[in-house]
Amino acid sequence: MRPATATAAAVTTLIGVGAATVAAGRHASSAALRAPAPRALPGDPRLTVHGAGAGRVTLTRSLASLRPGTYGLTGSGVHAVVGPVLGGAAASADTVVRRLDRVADGGLAPGARVRFTPQLHEGDPATALGVPFSDVVVPGELGGLPAWFVPGARSTWVITVHGIGTTREHPLNLLGFLREQRFPVLNLAYRGDAGAPRSPDGLSHLGDSEWRDLDAAVRHAVRHGAERVVVHGWSTGAAMALRAAAGSGLRDRIAGLVLDSPVLDWEVTLRALVAARGTPAPLRPLAVRAALGRTGPHAGRLSGAAEPWAVRVPTLIFHGPDDTLAPWQGSRRLAGERPDLVTLHTVDRAPHGAMWNADPTRYEEVLRRFLTPLA
Repeated sequence: MRPATATAAAVTTLIGVGAATVAAGRHASSAALRAPAPRALPGDPRLTVHGAGAGRVTLTRSLASLRPGTYGLTGSGVHAVVGPVLGGAAASADTVVRRLDRVADGGLAPGARVRFTPQLHEGDPATALGVPFSDVVVPGELGGLPAWFVPGARSTWVITVHGIGTTREHPLNLLGFLREQRFPVLNLAYRGDAGAPRSPDGLSHLGDSEWRDLDAAVRHAVRHGAERVVVHGWSTGAAMALRAAAGSGLRDRIAGLVLDSPVLDWEVTLRALVAARGTPAPLRPLAVRAALGRTGPHAGRLSGAAEPWAVRVPTLIFHGPDDTLAPWQGSRRLAGERPDLVTLHTVDRAPHGAMWNADPTRYEEVLRRFLTPLA
């Protein structure tokens, strides 16, 4: 082969490889950001069911299966709820026995592959909990947003906003508690969720554009009698809460924020999502850059809303050191620099979005004390 021909062939090959790499990075970014994404998140390994009986289930022993608290257990065609590890139960060096509270769907046959999820319930408030509710439609900028409304006697409403990897069924974990406290609850589905408008690019923006749907929910609440609202957000829902408190035209009606596992560093969370979706390590930096280029400069806008000087209302954060998707350093900084408004309740041994699951009784007591003066 002549030198010029060989050079041209080499350049063509490199261009082809480069284009393929860029395409792979773009595909990986789509997999990480595709909305909705109710798939396994970092820290949620697949476990094997080794046996199940009356009130107990035996699982593969791991850090995940040894977590304290109450979790959903989900797999192909199955959804169950498990409680704490049973002390003294017959387990081996490779297994752990947990309390089995209920099997809501399917069965826990030996060999079934399952994973833990913070989402305990399936269905709507009536089918899951026997709680009366109304289906409402919140007018949003992309179209109607479905929401569940549970009435209450108070004039302060609680708006609940789920986060990454879950649906509006996740906030049902707290619905019973909020109802006991007599708060009206508006549980929102936002762009990309089932029944809600699709995001124009089909991707999640990790709260950066979705917060406008939360703003629409605040407006809906005020139009329908709410004097004030408290926003309780998980994960990217917590990021949406911060953006709404900083940028909503009705931010004066937002009396407080509850942030569970808040996403405060967009790029760190994106890197974790890219890894969780199985992207090969060499492609991960390219996937992150591709996502940044496709969905805009989220990091600057989110960090601005999460700056200590930007917090203007009482804020309660539930977060802990075992969150690998949204590390809690930002939460610690926010609480440390704004002790007048921000309270951090530390939760140990809880993965992302599962601060309630690790210790429901303590979580609800801390939340009750926070909400009482805001009601």
